[in-house]
Amino acid sequence: MAQIERGFVTIRDGQVHFRRTGPRQDGRIIWMVHASPASSLNLVPLMRALGEHRSCVAPDTLGNGDSAPPSVPAPDIAWYAEASLRVMDAIGIPQADLYGSHTGAHIVMEMAIQQPHRFGRMVLDGIGMFTPEEKADMLANYAPAVEPDFFGGQMHWAWHFVRDQGWFFPYFKRDAAHLRGIDPPSTEALHDVTVEVLKSIRTYHLAYRAAFAHPDRERLPLVRIPTLIIADDTDPLRVGVSEASRLLPGSVSAIVKDSNTEPGQARKVSMLSNFLSTGRLL
Repeated sequence: MAQIERGFVTIRDGQVHFRRTGPRQDGRIIWMVHASPASSLNLVPLMRALGEHRSCVAPDTLGNGDSAPPSVPAPDIAWYAEASLRVMDAIGIPQADLYGSHTGAHIVMEMAIQQPHRFGRMVLDGIGMFTPEEKADMLANYAPAVEPDFFGGQMHWAWHFVRDQGWFFPYFKRDAAHLRGIDPPSTEALHDVTVEVLKSIRTYHLAYRAAFAHPDRERLPLVRIPTLIIADDTDPLRVGVSEASRLLPGSVSAIVKDSNTEPGQARKVSMLSNFLSTGRLL
């Protein structure tokens, strides 16, 4: 597996942390934007696999992980996309392919709309296509603003927030009807992701809220680059794949079966690599 390097660049909002892997001289870079919450740490397994043949760069979005907080009080997805483009400029990446997961899928979609000449192909891995009522529910309940307190309540909250996302969707509806039906993450994974959330506990919610408020149905048809819309079969956002594909004529879509197994993940990596290289699935 490819080795992960880490670095920082400075943009006008502050320092941005990023992870990088893969051969830098071969082919177009894959610019990868992580899901909420946490950071580009979420993408390390996929980066290691894709990095065997392609260079991958994944920043911590502003207000997450080790990156500076956003410089505006209520950034929207277009703002996150513009900031991500500035991070690409600061690292020195003129062109790339795009990969985004969940919140990251909304961000890379806007990057492709804002500067289509810079991008070859794009993968949207799990994109939320919520109804207006679901969006309102998510905005009201999914990502509360959290402040540290004298008793360390933020630490307990962050652990249960991360843990319960593995069991329920949405995590705040903790009943049988909303069980995901999969094994929870390992304690090691829970610890690692919780630490990343705690690093940015005051600002983690901003990207979530931007994603829930994103007018995705209006924006998707504006994409002009070849796009693969995908989701794991254990991803609660898989229900949005067919609608997103209909809204983006010419796109390719797929559900990754047995995604919680090593063979399933190997098929996913092969699928992504093939699409990003050729524009076709396996």
